Amino acid sequence: MTLSPTGHIAVIGSINVDFVCRVARFPHAGETMHVHAATTGLGGKGANQAVAVARLGTAVELAGQMGDDALAQVAHDAMADAGVGLRFVRTETGGQTGRAFITVNDAGENQILVHGGANMTLRPDDVPALARVFDGARVVMVQMEIPPDIVVRLCEQARAQDMTIIVDPAPVPPDGLPDALFTLATVMTPNETETQALTGILPTDAPTARAAAAHLHGRGVACAVIKMGARGVFHSRRDGGDGFIPPFAVTAVDTVAAGDCFGAGLARMLASGAPLDQAVRYAAACGALATTRPGAAEAAPTAEEVAALLDTQECAS
Repeated sequence: MTLSPTGHIAVIGSINVDFVCRVARFPHAGETMHVHAATTGLGGKGANQAVAVARLGTAVELAGQMGDDALAQVAHDAMADAGVGLRFVRTETGGQTGRAFITVNDAGENQILVHGGANMTLRPDDVPALARVFDGARVVMVQMEIPPDIVVRLCEQARAQDMTIIVDPAPVPPDGLPDALFTLATVMTPNETETQALTGILPTDAPTARAAAAHLHGRGVACAVIKMGARGVFHSRRDGGDGFIPPFAVTAVDTVAAGDCFGAGLARMLASGAPLDQAVRYAAACGALATTRPGAAEAAPTAEEVAALLDTQECAS
């Protein structure tokens, strides 16, 4: 695996507007509850990752699709204000911009319902226009909130251009992740739930994560990075070598978009030519900081904040 320190980071994925409710606990079936607070903001894994990259001070271009409704302007303005390049964001005439309905409890846990809208109406003939985001990039980030066949086609083009491909397999499609993505991914970054869905193994520590990583390697993944939240992160290379990053000590407010901020940090470091273990430690710090503040894209940390956390907490792999 060769990682070249050049160019912007390309992100291809979903663009949503999030409607977030904060509650003491999750409601039971049929129960009506009052909420502590309700907010509206930018979301979608593609938009979240792109904003998180921009917040770290790295050039980023996003490719995706919105509708032509009022929510599209909300999302556009938020991304533009964050410094995300939007030249490759398409508009579906008559389409609805994606939206997510998020409930966060006092423990910082979340439940999310997503209406994909324009994200899910991308077609194969849209691929050439979306793939223009690769020009000048060396690292591409993809997720599973746009049609899986579109993700595969784009990753095939990225592989043909010798790009580093970071696949965040979230959410895992009901019929599983396309087989091709396991071999196309340079790095795959599932969390505990996604790891169990992909491998049948629930990772709770380094040994179980190692077993799950071996399963992913067997399916073709070059580098497996298994995120276990408060239990830390395990990373493994198919060509040899693995490591464990213990969790950073932070006070979590909510976990929305922590995985997206993790991915942004990983992409930033791999684009700079950093080795996998250093990139994962940096990514873990980004994800930890994202849990310390509410919201999705707006929770992304700056490079200065990440550097401060890395300086104050030792975290050997």
